[in-house]
Amino acid sequence: MADALHAIARQARPHTAALLADADDPHAELLTLFWGPQFDREYALALWARLSQRQPLAAAPLLPALLSVGDRFDALARGDKARLRRLIARHRALSE
Repeated sequence: MADALHAIARQARPHTAALLADADDPHAELLTLFWGPQFDREYALALWARLSQRQPLAAAPLLPALLSVGDRFDALARGDKARLRRLIARHRALSE
């Protein structure tokens, strides 16, 4: 399932800078999206709504990609979901 994790990262990476631009702690925001057993679509839509108020042109193409990332995450096995969370936490530690 490493390929599935890489696919999620490749799909999300181009959009995270815009989506999390005003976040005090972008890694915490990412962990919030991926923390539960399912992708937190409600929180993702709230982040997207904030972006669409600031940058409507940047937000428009992001929504389908964001929901697709959620679908990919939901399809992962429990262990792969945990691994993704650990990777985000490790990246956070390396970024500090």
